[in-house]
Amino acid sequence: MKIDFIIDYLSELSMNNNREWYHANKERHKKANAEFEELLQELILEIGKFDSSILHNNPKELTFKIVRDTRFSHDKSPYNPAFRAHISSKGKLPVPVGYYLMIKPNNQSFLGGGLFADMFKDATTMVRDYIAQNGGEWEKIIHEPEFEKYFTVQGTALKKVPAGYEKEHPQAEYLKFKSWYLEYPIKDEELYNEEIFPVKAAEVFKIMKPFNDYLNKALAGFQMPAR
Repeated sequence: MKIDFIIDYLSELSMNNNREWYHANKERHKKANAEFEELLQELILEIGKFDSSILHNNPKELTFKIVRDTRFSHDKSPYNPAFRAHISSKGKLPVPVGYYLMIKPNNQSFLGGGLFADMFKDATTMVRDYIAQNGGEWEKIIHEPEFEKYFTVQGTALKKVPAGYEKEHPQAEYLKFKSWYLEYPIKDEELYNEEIFPVKAAEVFKIMKPFNDYLNKALAGFQMPAR
């Protein structure tokens, strides 16, 4: 596995973000993608040591396209110079929540977890209701010293507590959220240590797991909207 090959390819793509360069370097893209899938396989095996629900995944089915949808964006560059994947018990779907990896040069890589997608109103409601009823368990998870050392809960939020929830609720701050996620930044030099990185990443994901488990309990029975 050659993570430096992935970084080099993505760095050049970000400097030549056009269709001509991309198509002229199609073979390099294939090789970089294959290296990324190899990294995912190693990560799956490491995560599987504490979460066997993800072991059945095929790396090919966990990755996201590099091509951007530019229809509603001011930025018209055709590619996102990053390799991304979501590993959960049901693959790369946003629910159930799982373990997210983004490799992007210039120290923009990160490990993530939780619910990133705030466009699913039903999912947001389910999590809010669960936090409203299980606030003590939520506080215990997010204030665990090891958790606090690595993470702060992030997410898009409303200015006020939404209708239907107590304004003075102990978790009122989190009831304003529409998504609840974690990000742990990764520096480029950490990626270059290919033997250590999958092990280190899995350690971070293990600390994240109680948070993911909590959200997945909240999201039990959630149905992805039909397209």
